Amino acid sequence: MAGPVHITPERVAEEALRVQRKLAAAAATLREVGDFDYGATEKQEVWRDGKVVLYRYVGDKPPTARVPLLIVYALVNRPYMVDLQHDRSIVKGLLARGEDVYILDWGYPDRSDRFLILEDYIERFLGGAVDHLRRDAGLDSINLLGICQGGTFALSYAALHPERVRNLVTMVTPVDFHTEGNMLAHWTRDLDVDLFVDTLGNVPADMMNACYLTLKPWRLLVQKYVGVVDILDDAAALEDFLRMEKWIFDSPDQAGEAFRQYVKQFYQGNGFVNGGIVIGEREVHLGMVDMPVLNIFAEQDHLVPPDASRAMRGLVGTQDYSELSFRGGHIGIYVSGRAQTQVPAAIHDWLAERA
Repeated sequence: MAGPVHITPERVAEEALRVQRKLAAAAATLREVGDFDYGATEKQEVWRDGKVVLYRYVGDKPPTARVPLLIVYALVNRPYMVDLQHDRSIVKGLLARGEDVYILDWGYPDRSDRFLILEDYIERFLGGAVDHLRRDAGLDSINLLGICQGGTFALSYAALHPERVRNLVTMVTPVDFHTEGNMLAHWTRDLDVDLFVDTLGNVPADMMNACYLTLKPWRLLVQKYVGVVDILDDAAALEDFLRMEKWIFDSPDQAGEAFRQYVKQFYQGNGFVNGGIVIGEREVHLGMVDMPVLNIFAEQDHLVPPDASRAMRGLVGTQDYSELSFRGGHIGIYVSGRAQTQVPAAIHDWLAERA
């Protein structure tokens, strides 16, 4: 007789045999997978400042868009998430639609970068890349696509230099850091960030990763690894899984002073909403963001809840503000099958209407 969860000796034996077969296949599957790379699209270095590199993606055909589109990713992970593999690449989708796509790679900070501040990242590195593209294209302004923390940098830059940004697209970008559902923001609000940075210097990547994983411990530390058993006899699926794992744990350390400023001004001070974000000697006011804005957020995002992004509507100064709500999570917005068709098309069509 089956119990309340319908477990019988026969079903237990059947499941044990299935797992045994999957495990037996694992060695052969791993040999078939071998080593693998990431990044689906050729790219060329076009500008550099120290460890920070600006790349131009090379598509199968020349771009038709006249205005460059610069992708600004977060500091905490590597930017190749937007071009992870051939069938999971937001970049490929944009190139196929004629966009001229560039990306800023922040590199891997080391001890020599301990005293980099937000002004370095936003004015020197991001601003330097924007100025290079403006000069190269012979334009006064370019298009920006800011993702997650990179979206907060892009918003800050657009507020400080609205004349240099023609159109602004943000993806899973936090604006209100004090919304109820933002667990990461709740944790960070009480952090003694001065003691933290004074003790550690640069913030270790492993510590940051541990923090993110414990936001959803069952899903990210147990469930997904148990689920790997189901794909141990599928080389393609296992390769996809390992590539994603490589990205998750390929995280740079964080420059200590920039981390200190970011936590204080964004997470603890909620500076976009309350004021108080100072870059160099200038305060950031989102009311100065007067160019067209497309704000894309994910409905099941556990890192940047939708309400944290929706707050942008009431703060930016533009009259041309649009929102796109994506059904998925913080990572799915780049790599899910739905994202490959919906997100590049939405960005391209929105830009084309304002060309």
